[in-house]
Amino acid sequence: MIHLALYRPAIPQNTGNIGRLCVGMRAHLHIIRPTTFELSDKTLKRAGLDYWGDLEYTVHESADHFLGWLGGREPWLITKLGDLRYDKAPYEDGDVLILGNENTGLPGAWHERWPGRRVFVPIIGPIRSYNVANTAAIVLAQGMLSVNGG
Repeated sequence: MIHLALYRPAIPQNTGNIGRLCVGMRAHLHIIRPTTFELSDKTLKRAGLDYWGDLEYTVHESADHFLGWLGGREPWLITKLGDLRYDKAPYEDGDVLILGNENTGLPGAWHERWPGRRVFVPIIGPIRSYNVANTAAIVLAQGMLSVNGG
């Protein structure tokens, strides 16, 4: 199983869509608080449709709580500042993929902590970034293919 973590998500529709993605990919979702919305918010559940009840997820009350859960594992940071293209990373069963906040990304300290574990999705057209839910889908699908021998 792959774990997908959202660092302080700000847009409930993105979190709902990513939750639905995790159900379909049998990935475990981690939500790192604070968030700008309540997890019971109807917009979040509407974006996840009726699948939210099937989602395996953990809510971490803070970044420190998440880092405690993470322990000594080295996650993959998904960032446009990455050094390794997403489809070149050697994903393994049990890996943790972390996506940053839609507005501020991931903390600089996390980039410094795991400098060789930053992956990116190429941006070819004239945009600043992709939607976090779309990025999650691209990278999680690649990770699942790698883990399952695809």
